[in-house]
Amino acid sequence: MRSLLWGRGVSALGDGLWFTIWALYFTRILGLPVVTVGAGMAVASAVGMAAAVPLGSFADRAGPRAVLVAVTLVRAAAMAGYLAVDGTVSFLAVTVPFTALATGGTAIRTALVTGLVADPTRRLRVLAQQRVAQHVGYAAGAGLGALVLTADAPWAYTLAIVGNVLSFLVLAGSTLLVPAPAAATQRREGARAVLRDRPYLCVAGVTAVLSLCWAMLSAGLPLWLSGSTRLPLGLGGVVVVLSSVGIAVFQVPFARFGRTARQAARTAVVSGVVLAASCLLLATTAGGGGAGAVTVVVLAAVLHVVGELSYVAANWGLSVRLMREEAKGAYQGASEAATATVQMVGPGVFTLAVGGLGALGWVLVAAVFLVAVAPIPRLTRWALRTREPAAMLADRAS
Repeated sequence: MRSLLWGRGVSALGDGLWFTIWALYFTRILGLPVVTVGAGMAVASAVGMAAAVPLGSFADRAGPRAVLVAVTLVRAAAMAGYLAVDGTVSFLAVTVPFTALATGGTAIRTALVTGLVADPTRRLRVLAQQRVAQHVGYAAGAGLGALVLTADAPWAYTLAIVGNVLSFLVLAGSTLLVPAPAAATQRREGARAVLRDRPYLCVAGVTAVLSLCWAMLSAGLPLWLSGSTRLPLGLGGVVVVLSSVGIAVFQVPFARFGRTARQAARTAVVSGVVLAASCLLLATTAGGGGAGAVTVVVLAAVLHVVGELSYVAANWGLSVRLMREEAKGAYQGASEAATATVQMVGPGVFTLAVGGLGALGWVLVAAVFLVAVAPIPRLTRWALRTREPAAMLADRAS
């Protein structure tokens, strides 16, 4: 686990660096039209959602460690390919594999961890530690990205891309140091098993709605601060820092709230209620400015952190506890595909709601959170009834 942890941290550093600079690299250095970049990213995201379950199913058959290494190396080669992009065709040829494999790679990594760690409670703790390493790496990478943007020269972007390629190679090497999980003794049905598992798909689908909390910070809050308040735009950066610190400090302790499927379902409800409260608080700052409005935004940010931490813990608890052990990759692929779908539409949701409707938009988003989490406990009980009796007893005992 230590090897995976360090590899994830280094890889996240490269991710944070790349996510900070990619928009300007594509448009300023490569000279690609904004429409081409947007369309290419949308196509790649759609391919990733479609490929997540088949890729996870393949990992179930071939082994998650080997497939994760292969995916990482392909993404490293694709990243290096950005140095040779000279038009729309080559941009798509590089972007589709690089972006599309990200969703499947996350699912396979989760399957690898659950294959190596048998104890359900420790599984969630290890996943939480991985996320902490990821956020620390993101923060460091974003700092390096700021230096690249300050230099704003082709050589700086080139060094950044080379550095990201190296981070992928470190991740591949650290994954090779991990033993291959023991093969399942049951017959693996892979994609067919999860696509027939309606209770699991329903739970994954409604839980994924809570991932709107990420677009809430990246799209909703900046639009709100700039268009509907008299607050400084820099407050958005303060909120992001607050969120990152909160995740780094509390994600591991929060993992215990997803130890069983029933507990994870209750935690998902808490997440939806807290995120809805955060939205309603932000709605009260319409047209506001000064210390009072800043205090309200900070309080909303604290609630957002609690909501995000609860959502992540609940999502792990539900997706891991309810999956069938013989098809880990396929089940995690379905969970990641649901989340990726919400993430693709998230910025548009907040642009239309907050940017177009103002305070009413925040109220509507709050309602979406509440409606999404309301059926989760019932759906979870349905899913548990369709599991093996031993699995149901284990969930109750835990």
